[in-house]
Amino acid sequence: MTKMRATFIGFGAVLLWALLALFTVGSAPTPPLLLNTICFSIGGTLGLIWAWFSGGFSQLRQVRWTTYLFGALGLFGYHALYFSALRMAPAAEAGLIAYLWPLLIVLFSGLLPGEHLRLGHLIGAGLGFVGAAVIVTGGGSTGFQAQHLPGYALALMCALTWSGYSVLSRRLGDTPTSSVAVFCVAAAIASAVLHLAVEDTVWPTNTISWISVLALGLGPVGLAFYVWDIGVKQGDIQILGTASYAAPLLSTLVLVVAGIAAPSWGLAIAALLITGGAVIAAHASLRP
Repeated sequence: MTKMRATFIGFGAVLLWALLALFTVGSAPTPPLLLNTICFSIGGTLGLIWAWFSGGFSQLRQVRWTTYLFGALGLFGYHALYFSALRMAPAAEAGLIAYLWPLLIVLFSGLLPGEHLRLGHLIGAGLGFVGAAVIVTGGGSTGFQAQHLPGYALALMCALTWSGYSVLSRRLGDTPTSSVAVFCVAAAIASAVLHLAVEDTVWPTNTISWISVLALGLGPVGLAFYVWDIGVKQGDIQILGTASYAAPLLSTLVLVVAGIAAPSWGLAIAALLITGGAVIAAHASLRP
């Protein structure tokens, strides 16, 4: 598989994550950790079935337990920290900090063997972050307050967790993508345990909520992790990191089309910033 093809496959995860907000809204009133449990169970089960029929099931026994632990902590840790951060701090400020992960991917990737971090990557990632900030804050100013410091800290840990997981996954290039199925199953078990400890069980109550939950498990919290694994292992990780800022932009556009959010000039400005940042980063990667 060529590097560019793997990059395009990895961007498929960004497209799927653009549907995360829409399906999450539709899945109400299911609590976050129970939602995690159901979605990771769907994604993990489908991955195991695919591994069985594709002949890759036997490879799973050759993967080290430390790799499984790493993957499970990456998937579960990101979501647990994200949901917790948004409970302990205002959504705009916590979300803005959490969206440092694409920029951190670009920065951390410069430490990988064979990767070269150029000024264009930094400029592109910086523009993408500004664009994401416009979306997350609604074009207004953020008011960081001392009483929300624990929530901000969790949001930062969230960004470090996903960027670290993504960059370190590149060093596991010999690990089959089918191992992500085991990551999902382990994350589902961890989510279920934590759900029983801290949440009330509320199942989806109607057809729309069940369809939304199933769609989440099939796409944004399922297939997305498999194609992202291919992208970060075999693709251009700096382009992927910068292009990931398209997720909040596309997510907002989906909400606008669905009639849940209203269009605004801030959205247009964010689109220009994120697109421009991605083009600059891509140009830097394509330079000889």
